Amino acid sequence: MTDIAPIHIIGGGLAGSEAAWQIAQAGVPVVIHEMRPHRKTDAHKTEGLAELVCSNSFRSDDAENNAVGLLHAEMRLCGSLILREGDKAAVPAGGALAVDRDVFSANVTAALESHPLVTIQREEIQGLPPEEWDSVIIATGPLTSPALAEAIAKLGGERELAFFDAIAPIIYKESINMDVAWFQSRYDKAGPAGTGKDYINCPMNRDQYYAFVEALIASEKTEFKEWEKDTPYFEGCMPVEVMAERGPETLRFGPMKPVGLTNPHKDERPYAVVQLRQDNALGTLYNMVGFQTKTKYGAQTELFRMIPGLEDATFARLGGLHRNTFINAPKLLGASLQMKALPRIRFAGQISGCEGYVESAAVGLMAGRFAAAERLGLSVEIPPVTTAHGALLNHITGGANAETFQPMNINFGLFPDIDATNAKGRRAKGKDRKQAMSARAIEDLNEWLASSQFNKAKKAA
Repeated sequence: MTDIAPIHIIGGGLAGSEAAWQIAQAGVPVVIHEMRPHRKTDAHKTEGLAELVCSNSFRSDDAENNAVGLLHAEMRLCGSLILREGDKAAVPAGGALAVDRDVFSANVTAALESHPLVTIQREEIQGLPPEEWDSVIIATGPLTSPALAEAIAKLGGERELAFFDAIAPIIYKESINMDVAWFQSRYDKAGPAGTGKDYINCPMNRDQYYAFVEALIASEKTEFKEWEKDTPYFEGCMPVEVMAERGPETLRFGPMKPVGLTNPHKDERPYAVVQLRQDNALGTLYNMVGFQTKTKYGAQTELFRMIPGLEDATFARLGGLHRNTFINAPKLLGASLQMKALPRIRFAGQISGCEGYVESAAVGLMAGRFAAAERLGLSVEIPPVTTAHGALLNHITGGANAETFQPMNINFGLFPDIDATNAKGRRAKGKDRKQAMSARAIEDLNEWLASSQFNKAKKAA
């Protein structure tokens, strides 16, 4: 099958890596064009494929009650490389799937480098890909090179969309005062690699909390360039100081909520809690959950040392801010992620208008399957809208309002409603409804996979 023309993927992040794996596993050659290390970005630190630049968490792994956990389960059923290596590199994180980011990236890179049908070329693609590339997936992520972003914007006939994304600080565990802090997951919940004591919790009383919020709001912030000033924040990755500016209680009902936790050092309940999640397999690094920030480096150290337990914290990485770009997918893309103005090009990952590591990889998975099926002369089969994959695809390719489109995480609000009853014979609501939708999704995905021409081609490859 080596006489088959290759599919080209621009970008070696989560989406590009997953798309390449799906294509190669179907017996189709694929070329990944990754600009790092020749051209660096404002957020990446290495040249590894599938590098995680913000959090190290793939979020909840609960496939029955959480939409992203359901997406995990579906991706595993689809033979996802990202979930396979994520499971191997898992670190304790309560009910979430979090990974050692270095181990994860190294293993994804090694898997793709060793695949006989995958070629990795380190180069920047400036402008639109050459016309002789008849099947291309643009998976450049939110940090697309300026030349390519400009070409895409012109082709789409509109100004590019953009938003700011922020990075949380990482702290050396040995510098955390465990006479004040303690290990516990909310409600003692254990996850795929955890014990129920997976987070380090730093408690605050009422006075400490309000003093911290006041200092956070007053801290010196990163100044935007003139062309960046009208760029909005994405709600799912809001800087902690921007959240604080919305009201003094906002953080207590957000990343600093004290529920489900018991301080073993004191009988009193904390007024607020800062949680830190393990960031590497050795357990030497912990990141501040929900503390992505645009506060200037000089102010961050002093500010975060106000948190009880972090008085002598040593930072492996301070927080930061970078500008992300994405296309207006509902306006520009067809049902199989093809660009309406230039069908030889598909989009995948965050540039397609989804948000989150797992969602990006899932869109890459679908783009890879669609492109490979097309190359093999098979029908391009869209996953049912009742599945997490289908719901996400439907949202970014037409379900969302093009006039107000903004990147979105997978959530049950994107799924069609379900007519289900609970154990008492009443209409299912809340947890019962989520579980019914999850069960329906897995059943429908399995049926889709069983009848898929693409899956049969993968088995034969």
